[in-house]
This record gives sequence, structure tokens and C-alpha cells, in this order.
Amino acid sequence: MKVCESLDDTIAAIATPIGTGGVGIVKISGPEAWAVGRHLFHFSGPQKTIQSHRLYHGHIIEPGTQRTVDEVLITFMRGPATYTREDVVEINCHSGLAVLARILELVIRAGARLAEPGEFTRRAFLNGRIDLTQAEAVLDVVSSKTNRSLHLASEHLKGGLQSIITALRNHLLDTLAMVEAAIDFPEEDLEIFSDPDLAARVRQHVEEPIRKLLDNYEDGRILREGLSVIIAGKPNVGKSSLLNNLLRSNRALVTPIPGTTRDVIEESLSLRGIPLRLVDTAGLRQPDGLVEELGMEFTRERLSQADLVLFVLDRNDSLTSEDLQIYEDIDSKPRVVVLNKIDLDPHPDFAAISERFPAETFVEISALHGDGMEQLKDAVFHTILGRRLDTETSVVAPNLRHKLCLERTLAAVNRALQLLDSQSSAELIALEIQEALAHLGEIIGLTTTEDLLDQIFSKFCLGK
Repeated sequence: MKVCESLDDTIAAIATPIGTGGVGIVKISGPEAWAVGRHLFHFSGPQKTIQSHRLYHGHIIEPGTQRTVDEVLITFMRGPATYTREDVVEINCHSGLAVLARILELVIRAGARLAEPGEFTRRAFLNGRIDLTQAEAVLDVVSSKTNRSLHLASEHLKGGLQSIITALRNHLLDTLAMVEAAIDFPEEDLEIFSDPDLAARVRQHVEEPIRKLLDNYEDGRILREGLSVIIAGKPNVGKSSLLNNLLRSNRALVTPIPGTTRDVIEESLSLRGIPLRLVDTAGLRQPDGLVEELGMEFTRERLSQADLVLFVLDRNDSLTSEDLQIYEDIDSKPRVVVLNKIDLDPHPDFAAISERFPAETFVEISALHGDGMEQLKDAVFHTILGRRLDTETSVVAPNLRHKLCLERTLAAVNRALQLLDSQSSAELIALEIQEALAHLGEIIGLTTTEDLLDQIFSKFCLGK
């Protein structure tokens, strides 16, 4: 840890978002938390005996001047029945930058120090209240954008992934015990290669569950991070109108003049519980000036990063070389072909559009009037996700750190199985199983480093 080298420190931070509101909270944790709280808090009535986990009404008073800072409700909580398993005090005051900052300043003057980002949750992990997957889930809960992503984070917070990893480790530990017994007691004739079910059990209870977790990674990434959906097409086909309709607001300027959008416009929305980063781009054509050329460069850059492209065509116009060039540019991307302006008569060329773009998903809409928008949302959902998340079967899905550890675990397990199948050295089999166990331990925090903990908890806010 950069600052917190010892759990003997008492730490404090503002635990609620900064801004004007009804309630703000200053949280204190550590061995001197109660002493700090009592130094600043004065009961509104006759002094009472403090009981743990009870709310008390009173005021925060500046020592020395005896000036009242704010009317508060305060909770004194004895560990280990707290978030950090340490003594904790929470001061519930009025929200506002000045009052929160002043109370925090007084708390620090009374003996606490400012907490590092994520230090409360880090202490919960170090003190054994949660494992590392649950600690990461705290951040996922806070940053969840949709009900689906919140559900996934909540499952991790309850220990869903931890329980799976623990089961995998237990199966590997049982296997390792058999292998090491054969190594340590050769006179007992414990021949592991004579057990035909040993490799089958490892494949069923370890290899297959790991592969299933890895298969769920992409679903988890989508739920946590969202999808980048690019609206692309030549100028004046209705891209900005489509953006405005999906957002239900006039976010992009719409005019009959081609090339109105010169820059990239990005907004977020939730579609069927999936977070989307929706991007309206400059129309692709021969640029008219430096500004439009720069806008098109941004468009091509974003297209290269897109998870899905909404390729918009004007059904009232003929297909042009610009349309065909854009289609060629996005040929490697998942896409939905959006035929806009169904409120107008179609151009004769569009009768043969299916021949120009075979095997495509077509949706006809009116971005101006909103016709066909539900069909478009269905097409977007099923094009990028298929049926994978329809039934919400992906209850537990690893993040990138977990995925890398699982891949290393699987590689070690596969090497152990190959050695087992070829009846190779039991010592080598044991080494591969031990490596697999170490990688699984990294996921839940049994084997970790300070650098890894710094990397994980640095993403948290100060109050968490």
C-alpha cells in the first residue's frame, strides 16, 4: 500500500458523493475510531452510554472554539460486526461540500488520516470479511449501469464466483492428495494410473467448469462495460434523427443540409438491460474542407473499435458508391442494415437491395416518426448477443483478471491430464496441479501481491 502500511492507522473519508443533498456521510475506521467520534460529537440531550450499532442525535462541535458545525446522526459500531471488521463510526450530516469537508478536517485533526482509494474495502479483504472477487464486486455494484449488470455484480458480492473457485480448488486438492500419497508412500502401491476415473473426474469437476466460466467472460464484459454501437452511413440518411429517437431527446442537430454532423457524438443508454455507448458519426463521403475531413477520420477510428454498426440507408434514395464503400469498410463488423424513411415512397433501386447485401439483418424504420424502433432494438440485441443472455443464465461471469487466471489454470490442468493419460511422472503431475491451485488462489486472493492489490483498489473512490 502506498500510504497504509499498517492496519493500526485510523482512517477517514467522505463516503457519499460530493454535492448538495439531504445527507452526507463521513466514515471513520480503525482502533481510534470511537475516540475520534466521541471527541467531536455532543449529544443533543443528557449524555448517554454509547451502545454499538445505535443511532444517536447530536452535533459536531469544533474543539477549542466550541462552535457547532452541524446537526448530525452518528453511529458507533464495534468490530468485528462492521464493514471493515474494525471499530467504525459513521457521521450522518447534511450534504454539501463545506460541511463535509469541515467535519472530515476535524476528524483528521483528532487523530485519523485520510483514507486511500478503496482502503475501507481493502481492509475488509485483509481482515477476512470478503474475498478478492467480492471486493471487486463492490466496485461493480457502485458502477452498475443496468439491472442486468447490477444482478451480476450482486451475485459476485454474495460470493457466487468465490464458491465456484473454492469448489474447483477442493477437487484439485483431493486429486493432489492422491498424487502426493502415491509419491510419498510408494510401498503402499497407491498407483494413481490404475484409477481410470481419476482423469475423468478432473475433466468433469475442474476442466469443464473452467471452460464454462471462460465462455461466460464475454457476457460479463458486455454487462459490465457495455457495447459500442456506431451509427454509420453517408450524409443525410437520418443518422442523427436515429440517435435522437433512440435517446428520446434532441441530442444531435438535425437539418436537411448534408454533413451537419462534423464530430463524433456519444451518449449512453440501456437496451433490454444491456448498457450501450451509442455513437453518431460524421457522414462518410468526399470531405468538403478540413473540419469535415477530421470528422471522418474520427468516424473511421471509432468504426474500427465498434462492437456493432447500425448501417443506415436512405430508402427514398438510390444506392450510391458511397453506400457500397461504407458497407465494404464495415464488412468485418457485426451489423444491422437500417432502411430509413419508410414514411416516404421507396426508390426503385431498393427492390433489389437484398441482392446487393446478402445474408444481412434488415430493419425498416422511420427515424423521424419512430416507426420500427422496437424491431430495431430487438435486432440490435439479438445480433450482438444472440440468445446468450435472453434467459439470464450467465449468473456468474469472470472479469478480465479472473479470465487470465482461469486460462493459466486451464493450461496447467490440461498439462496434468496429458501427463496422467500418458502415465508420466507423478511428481510432474503434482507440480502442474500445484500451479493450477496457485492461479485459482490468485482469483480469490489466497495468493496475491501488494502491486495487484494496489491496482485493484486504486480504482475505488476514497470513501469505499
